[in-house]
Amino acid sequence: MIKLALAQINPTVGDLSGNTRKILEYAAQASKAGVALAVFPELAVCGYPPEDLLLKKHFVANNLKALDALAKKVRGITLIAGFVDSDSSGKIYNAAAIISEGKVQQVYHKQELPNYGVFDEKRYFAAGHEPCVFTLEGVKIGLNICEDIWIDGAVYQWEVKGGAQILINISSSPYQAGKVKEREELLRRRVKETRVPLAYINCVGGQDELVFDGGSMVVGAGGRLLARAAQFNEELLTVDLNRKDNPVAPVLDNNEEIYKALVTGTRDYALKNGFKKVALGLSGGIDSALVACIACDAFGPENVTAISMPSTFSSRGTRQDARMLAKNLRMELKEIPIKKVFASYLKTMQKLFARLPWSIAEENIQARIRGNILMAMSNKFGWLILTTGNKSEMAVGYCTLYGDMSGGYAVIKDVFKTKVYELSRYRNSLGSQPVIPKSILLRSPTAELRLNQTDEETLGAYEDLDKILMAYIEGHASPSDIVASGIDEKHVLQTVRLVDMNEYKRRQAPPGVKITPCAFGKDWRLPITNKYKE
Repeated sequence: MIKLALAQINPTVGDLSGNTRKILEYAAQASKAGVALAVFPELAVCGYPPEDLLLKKHFVANNLKALDALAKKVRGITLIAGFVDSDSSGKIYNAAAIISEGKVQQVYHKQELPNYGVFDEKRYFAAGHEPCVFTLEGVKIGLNICEDIWIDGAVYQWEVKGGAQILINISSSPYQAGKVKEREELLRRRVKETRVPLAYINCVGGQDELVFDGGSMVVGAGGRLLARAAQFNEELLTVDLNRKDNPVAPVLDNNEEIYKALVTGTRDYALKNGFKKVALGLSGGIDSALVACIACDAFGPENVTAISMPSTFSSRGTRQDARMLAKNLRMELKEIPIKKVFASYLKTMQKLFARLPWSIAEENIQARIRGNILMAMSNKFGWLILTTGNKSEMAVGYCTLYGDMSGGYAVIKDVFKTKVYELSRYRNSLGSQPVIPKSILLRSPTAELRLNQTDEETLGAYEDLDKILMAYIEGHASPSDIVASGIDEKHVLQTVRLVDMNEYKRRQAPPGVKITPCAFGKDWRLPITNKYKE
């Protein structure tokens, strides 16, 4: 068996020169380590997923030029890297190139094209039909791409029948909580099925709403894990299939894994889009506290500015907690009271609102004042504004368009409220002292847009709310099925109604990190105009 290296890199979509430069840098490291084969992720040359860039013929052509320029520089080692191939008829393929001695020696076209969840590869790619088995240092190697090993009896079987002694799968597999364990179980099944080792390479980093967690691994005879790279880190994992002491990084526990995904996705979204500094509204509540922690861990506290915008309804406790959190995180805190601005709005609207009771209109004016302030600072200083709404709020529309939804990236939009508390406690466990004040964790959640307001008086207990939302959104369960599970019928029907009627808000929300199997966005495409209520 050969010695190989899995190059778990963080490509950027469309950065053809940067991606190929990174591939060559890692190939040089692999060559110094004495490996015969260095393997890079799916579509490593152009980044994954390129989406409608693939509809631009010049993009595909330039990706091929980048591959050719890369190949000419490869000597003394064999590389496998993903790219976009095309044929004379104009069809394009999700492809893998086998490169050595200055040229592309062989090309494989992906056969199984995923078309569910966040995947829409059938929109762009044609499917390949030929298996790929090549020989390196006397070893026959079968090559396939991502979904090719997820489908029972797919091309990997034909490659083994063609004599493959090891299978290599190049992937760009998006993260969701627990996915690394699911991949490992799949690889074990395939190895037991085929009786040949399987090397799996995944990329890392953030791309819009997707995060790639790495966790590249090699599974050997009998389904034994031989090696695994760390999650969320770029790494060159060198593996000798004849040895039993290859590096095996541990699998992160649930909260650590999710927290790192949020940090990675937020950091890469900002940096890959040219932002060096970020800002957020800091209310003294649990959601903005968690987002502040993620931001400071992603960018360093010197690159994070928190804006406290107290109103008449902001309590002394939340104001003090915002100050204490900023001090603990060592980030800058600016206080901009909005009482006078709010009063001027009320005066302006006085005639129109005359003799009408206080309502959500006055509440939302406060949120929109804060959104305007944040966006003004973004425009003036070039900061990326991070919004702080969680998935439970986004689901039921407990958020204000052009108010607290104003910003460039929604860090925790796929994190349910109950998980926000878990992640906050996890973050507090990392240092010698907790950074999130205990009072924030113990206080009843409130938007503080009217006197004595609490979230749960409107939404019900978050524990029950999140159970309903998980069943309805991620399980696609009917209201009657959810009621049958033992949850109050009135609460279920109210929650489902709110989810259905607030799709128009979610469509206007900024992108944010996907961590669940069904995140709002590509995973969830509920019609805005929709009369189905069962």
